[in-house]
This record gives sequence, structure tokens and C-alpha cells, in this order.
Amino acid sequence: MWNSPKVGVLGGGQLGRMLMESANRLNIQMNILDAENAPAKQISAHDGHVVGSFNDRESVHKLAKISDVLTAEIEHVDTHALEEVASEVRIEPSWKAIRIIQNKFEQKKYLSKYNIPMADYRELVQNSPEELAEIGEQLGFPLMLKSKTLAYDGRGNYPVKSKEDIPAALEALKNRPLYAEKWVNFKMELAVMVVKTNDSVLSYPTVETVQEDSICKLVYAPARNVSDAINQKAQELARNAVAAFEGKGVFGVEMFLLEDDSIFLCEIASRIHNSGHYTIEGCALSQFDAHLRAILDLPIPPKSLELRQPSIMLNIIGGATPDSHLKVAEKALSIPNASIHLYSKGAARPGRKMGHVTVTAATMHEAETIIQPLIDVVDEIRAQRSDIKTPPQKSGPSKPAPTVGVVMGSDSDLKTLVPGLKLLRDYFGIEPEVDITSAHRTPTYMAEYASKAASRGIKVIIAAAGGAAHLPGMAAAHTSLPVIGVPVKGSALDGVDSLYSIVQMPRGVPVATVGINNSINAALLAARFLGSFDPTIRRKVEEYAENAKTENLEVKGAKMREIGYNDWHVKYLDNIDREERYMLNLISCDANAILYPSIYIYITLSVQAHSIGTKDWTRTPYCIILPANHPTEYSFLLIASISRYPRLPVYTHYAQVGKKRILSFHGSKREAETERGKPDEGKKKEKRRKRKSASGLETGVQVPDPFRSDSC
Repeated sequence: MWNSPKVGVLGGGQLGRMLMESANRLNIQMNILDAENAPAKQISAHDGHVVGSFNDRESVHKLAKISDVLTAEIEHVDTHALEEVASEVRIEPSWKAIRIIQNKFEQKKYLSKYNIPMADYRELVQNSPEELAEIGEQLGFPLMLKSKTLAYDGRGNYPVKSKEDIPAALEALKNRPLYAEKWVNFKMELAVMVVKTNDSVLSYPTVETVQEDSICKLVYAPARNVSDAINQKAQELARNAVAAFEGKGVFGVEMFLLEDDSIFLCEIASRIHNSGHYTIEGCALSQFDAHLRAILDLPIPPKSLELRQPSIMLNIIGGATPDSHLKVAEKALSIPNASIHLYSKGAARPGRKMGHVTVTAATMHEAETIIQPLIDVVDEIRAQRSDIKTPPQKSGPSKPAPTVGVVMGSDSDLKTLVPGLKLLRDYFGIEPEVDITSAHRTPTYMAEYASKAASRGIKVIIAAAGGAAHLPGMAAAHTSLPVIGVPVKGSALDGVDSLYSIVQMPRGVPVATVGINNSINAALLAARFLGSFDPTIRRKVEEYAENAKTENLEVKGAKMREIGYNDWHVKYLDNIDREERYMLNLISCDANAILYPSIYIYITLSVQAHSIGTKDWTRTPYCIILPANHPTEYSFLLIASISRYPRLPVYTHYAQVGKKRILSFHGSKREAETERGKPDEGKKKEKRRKRKSASGLETGVQVPDPFRSDSC
């Protein structure tokens, strides 16, 4: 490497400057052919540079004599001069490739032979209004009139919306070789940087480009809201197109994504490209590093071309004043994760590229939020230009793509998942993708959902199911993503069957299983998965845990110590609705019936006691709270099962309160038997007794006003 050949570069603008930065890091001498104070020459002090034009034959020959390899930062060079020196010096990419690519019409003709999908086009021979009108009839209006050569950054293009625009279009592009291209209605512009080496064709990720005033304004890496299938399709198209040309190096490939998700190639640049600037911060190996390595046959690990973090590149365009571009740089100094690149071109001119800023973040949404203040400054500078009349191209933060997929076997499972869904959305800011698919009723769709989840950007799946509960396991069998199973409590076995079905997966098909109906833990576990690579979510997970700790130690514990456990339910649960508070007061006032507080008999309900912060209802040593539809015989079976304890309070009344039934325990077993053994009191007296029992009066318990502060 340290004895590497000398590299001669035709052109020393911003692309040559950034290429020089990569060469300096590897101790590679680069000789620049350009003006005296070109940006690339400013950061290289050796005396091997050539002052001249990359379109001057004599200057090209002079550069060739002091270099071992020639390359170009721009395709608009004298290829005839390159052809002349090809026997003396290696040229990468080949002068043949550069000659074809620098003529946009010849480029399209050449790529058509390789079946590369493109918009239809026609050549103009006479450049006459009649000829263009006839082509308009063939291609339809609107169409794009283009110059074959010297066309870049919007220069050399003219939209022809109707026949009335023909004279103005021909006047704007007069004295140029022209062709017409069918108008393409696209929904997004894509780009892929391709690296062609001696024995391989590699590609960087697919990115989204946003154009303004026919100049690239923004580059989003990766492309937003684009499926993995489209990303791969765009990269494959770009590689196939570049593979058709001779030579080595980096090529920029621009494409259109159409409404039907088909992709058309727009054009190719045989050089490092504006849409690849994000790679400096976004990838282990920048496009400039890769270009040098490719033309010098140095190793390029394919992994080094992968995106490390979502990145956004914003071009800094000259405004109305000579120092307008500095306003963006000054603002960027206070923006976290913003890398500033100024090109040292001197005074700004309207529409001239003066630099760029790249922002990286753990997620695209975070990167969009960070860079938005800089976009606002760029828009303000543009608004001050007298030559611009159109509004700025708006590209605000996109809707975050779902990273958590939540599926259930039936819509009846949704109520179990709602607490977890709310936690993901409201606390962690994670908008989940929610769907219904059954492992038994819709097995094909279930398999398709799981197998394609990763391509949609999903990083973890939560699957809820009851009964046989095969959904989580079957989903895990069709994806490499982590799957979290939520057993749903059913009517038959209280969810234990679901729990066993999910947790007992065979080796090789893991499902992380949480407790029955515990969607909160499923959401927390999903957030922890995402937090392993997203610092923002990780901080929220830590915050949630700290809040739970504080609530338990400083709020609940302190309150318990202050008021004592007897009054806990009445005085602390201040967010319970009227019916639930009535029940709690009824229970609390029955506390004098407890004989052995150490014996706890309870069941828990799924009704949430909000002020406690738990999904379970009150656990008391003196009452059992049952759903209204709970079979009465189950209650007596429960009493029979505990009656073997000698002095345990036994059943005396069965109170109906709203939709809940309360079993209270009083006195001894003998007293209870004596009280129940009065069959001769008559039906009317029995009915009165039952009515009193329901109101809590039979046992002598005063049912308090649930809304009095001194209740119980």
C-alpha cells in the first residue's frame, strides 16, 4: 500500500477533494488536473499537480506522464485524449465506459441491449418543432427534452408539457444534440452506489433522493418506507447495469420507483456521486475509500459497504449572498450527530454546491428530527434568492415504520393485548403493526406474515393466542425474528393450556413466553429487544424500571407505613370507579370477621386497579371476589375444600354488588351451620333474608357510603 501507484485525477472539485481525503489516510499520492486553487489541491501540498483543464488534450497527456493510474471525478472529460494515453497508463473506469456514459442518449442505447428497464425515448435529428411534435405524438405529452451531453444537476433538461412548450424548449437547448424521453410518473427517486472491482460487482444500500430545482437536496439512507424486496431489486438492477461497462471503480446509479413498485433506471454516472456522500459517516468504507481500493485492486470487504446507522445527507446550496452557505454550517455546529463538509469554493453563488451536512442516528425518525432545523435554514436561504419563485420541496419527518409486529389468533384476544399496545405507543413511542391471523384458520397468511415481517422492517413479533395457542410457535418457525408469546386466558383451563402450548416449544424454535394475559411484560420485553440497538428506547426502558422502583419504595411503601394495611384499600385507591369503590368499602368493613389473618384466601381479577398500578384486583384474607357469571356451585366447592381448617371463617352470605359477587367469611363453622339450618322460616322470610344479605345487613355489617372520606 505504501508503495502504491500514483493516482492521477481529472478534476479537483468537491468530489476530488473528498477523494483526496481518503488518499491521504492511506498515504496514496494523488495528482490533480484542475485550476490552480481547486478544492482538492488545497489539502495536498506535493508538487505533482497539473494546472489546466480536464478537457485539454495537452494537460491530460501531462498528467498521464506522472501517474500510474488515471481516474475522473466528472464524466465530462476529453475521452479522446484518454484513448491516446491508454497504452501508457491504466484508466479506471475504461475510457470506453466514460465515453458511452457521458452521452446520455448513447448510454440508453447501450443499456437497452442488456434489457435494463428504462423510460421510452426518441432521438432528435433535426431539432425542429415539427420533429419534436411528431415525437410528442409517439411518446405522449408531457415529455422531457434532454441534451445528450454536458447535462447534470438539471442543466440540459426541459419539461415539455404540451405542443405549446416546444418553441421555448428548443430555444433553451439550442445548439445541443437532443433526445426526448417519455414522462415518468414516479413516487420516489432512488439511487445505489455500485463498486466494480476486478472480479466482483458490489453495492451500497438503496437510498432515497429528494431533488429541488433539479439539484439533489436530500439523501435518505436507507430509502424510507421501502420494503426490503424493493431495496434488493434496486440494488440488483444497479449492479446489472454497471456490470455492462468496462473498468473498475464506483458508479452512481439513479432510478425511479413507480407507483406499481416497478423500477426504471434514470441514468448512470461513471464516478463517485453526490448521492453517496452519506457513506462517509454512514458506512465503514466510504464511496471515496471504495473507489481508490477498486482502481488499485485493494481489498474491499462486502460487509464494509453496509449501513451502520440510518443517515441523512443535506446539500448546502449557495444563496443570495456570498456567505449564505455559512449560516447552515454555523447552525450545524450545535446539532448533535451532524458532520459538516465545506468544499472551500470561496464565495457562494446562487445554486452552487458549497458543502453538505450528514446526520446519523439510531433510527431514521430520530435522524429526521435532528436534521429538520438545518433543512429549515436551507429553505430560508433559498427563499431569499430572486431567481427562485417556486416553494421549497417539503420533506418532513416520515411516519416511523413499525418495528414491532403484534398478531393475535382472534379479535377476542385484543382486550388482552390493549395494555401492552398502549404501553408501546404512549410510553415508548413505538407504533406497532397489529394484525389478526390464526395458525389454524389462516395458516397460509400466518406463514406469509411471519416470513415477510423482517422485510417490512419488523424487528420483534408479539403473538397472543388462547386454547391450543399454536400461533406464537408457528410464527417463530417461519421467521428468524425474536417472537414473544402471550398466553390468553380461556374459559376452560384459565390459560394454563395456552401457557403450556407456547412455553413448551421444541429445541430450535424458541418463543419467549410471558405470563398469562401479561401483555405489559410482552411490550416491555419487545422494548428491551429494540433498546439493544436504539439508545432512545433503551433510556426509556431504564426510566420505566426506575419509575417502578420509585413507586414501589417511595410511594406505595411509604403510604402503607403511614396508614397501615387495614385502611390501605379504602384510603389509597382513589381512582376506583363508584361500583368498584363500593365493593372495596364493603370488603374493608368486614375485616373484623377475620380470625386468622395469616390464612389468605383470594383470587385475582383482571380488572385493573389504576392507583395501585397493577392489573390484579385486591388480594384479601377475608373475601373472595368472583365474576357475576361464576357458577354458584363452584363457590360451595371452594368452601368445602377449605373447611378442613378448624377455625377458618366460613361462608355466611353471597352478596351481589354490580357485576361482581362477594363471598364473606364469618364466625365458626358450627355457627354458620346453625344459621343456615332454618328451613322452616318460610319462603317470604327467606327472600327477605337474601335481600338483606345482598345489601350486607344480615351479618350486622354497616355498608358505608363509598364516597365518604371517613368510610370504614
